[in-house]
Amino acid sequence: MPTRIVAALVCVLAAACAHTSPPSGSRATPAAQRRFVALVPSLAEDLYALGVGDRVIAVSKFTGTAPASVPRVADFQSVDTEKIVALHPDVVVAIPAQAHLIEPLQHAGVRVELIRDDTFNDIFVGIQTLGTLAGCDDRARVEIARLRDETARLQKRARAFRRRPSVFFALGTGPIWTVGPSSYLGHLVDLAGGSNAARLPQPWGEFSEEALVRANPDAIVAAAEIHLPGVLNREPWRSLRAVREGHVFIVTDTRAANALFRPGPRYNEGLRWLIERLTPLAK
Repeated sequence: MPTRIVAALVCVLAAACAHTSPPSGSRATPAAQRRFVALVPSLAEDLYALGVGDRVIAVSKFTGTAPASVPRVADFQSVDTEKIVALHPDVVVAIPAQAHLIEPLQHAGVRVELIRDDTFNDIFVGIQTLGTLAGCDDRARVEIARLRDETARLQKRARAFRRRPSVFFALGTGPIWTVGPSSYLGHLVDLAGGSNAARLPQPWGEFSEEALVRANPDAIVAAAEIHLPGVLNREPWRSLRAVREGHVFIVTDTRAANALFRPGPRYNEGLRWLIERLTPLAK
């Protein structure tokens, strides 16, 4: 997954973050009856969390929430415009990184909404936006309150930490890609009682080998798809404190990886995963 994340993040840095205007006639269907196509897994998960999964008529390739019978019509690099148009959705929801991919849908008169997913707060804005689009504003507010309450409970564990371990997310190794403090993952590290090792001014970006050596993180986190173990015996990796002390955490479980790397309604599972791994380092 993170290799696909990196491809998407490159687009994120260049994409404009905006909602599109609905074409003429798109408001004819009442919100409570609208049928959706979700072009990224996290937006599909939001819709299912809001209880409107029966109105999700197509999703992206890597969406595990939807039944296998629901058509897969996109990935991070492509969108099957013809199939989507044939399904006659009321709204297609996507992220700004896919802005260039959904232009044919707009030209075909399909309503498309771009929902930001860069930051932690974007999770809640996205849920509320989808709640409005689906005609379930109240349900969205309840879901947001539930998520925030669970986060507060998890944070109590992190507040007991005696020190804040520094964490480096490896999203790519050649070149090195990582996250900055303002990103969703950077904020998750903060909530988990750690500090983000990469001081990037933007949410995501390339990171030099020299900067990584200077950061010298206490822990490194990567998904299995990055194949990080294959480079740990090389510089700059082998000289890092996290590598020398065995604090490299490879996320091999699919559910844990999805919860951690996707800014969706399961983020608290990712937060719990981080807290469990940082606890021994915080003493």
